[in-house]
Amino acid sequence: MWRSVVTLVFVFHLSACSNAIDEYHTSTPSFELFEYFEGDVLAWGMLQDRSGVQTRRFEVEIRGVVKGNLLTLTEDFVFDDGEKQQRIWSITKNADDTYIGEADDVVGEAIGIVAGNALNWRYTLRVPVDDTTYDIAFDDWMYRQDKVRMFNTASMSKFGFNVGKVTLFFEKQ
Repeated sequence: MWRSVVTLVFVFHLSACSNAIDEYHTSTPSFELFEYFEGDVLAWGMLQDRSGVQTRRFEVEIRGVVKGNLLTLTEDFVFDDGEKQQRIWSITKNADDTYIGEADDVVGEAIGIVAGNALNWRYTLRVPVDDTTYDIAFDDWMYRQDKVRMFNTASMSKFGFNVGKVTLFFEKQ
């Protein structure tokens, strides 16, 4: 019950945003999250600070396993400085075509909604920096290009202020 209430509040919040998901209802190809991520996907990306300067680059190997209405994504990151990270997502598809995602470094739940070729995720990621961590809010947009390729941009903020951007390109194997 609680998840349904949180999902509904999030959906109403999204409809009030200036970059509303509804703008993509007629865009194709349709975004089928489970279909796209089942199997192997490669991604390449970069982080930029709030002034647009590239601060890091990375590659990601992603393995997706679908069981019913659950998608498990294992993401293995390798950064340009040699650092390696792994994130494992558990993503549940709701009856209303919204999604709830959880991962160890996600604070609470990620809420996703699809329209046309777009998916918008909203979540807070706990990011380690030196000897501390920061909770960074993500407004994450994925756009299907075709059967194989997808684009992703994510705005990062802290206390409502822009702190950076992530850009990724995905290719289904």
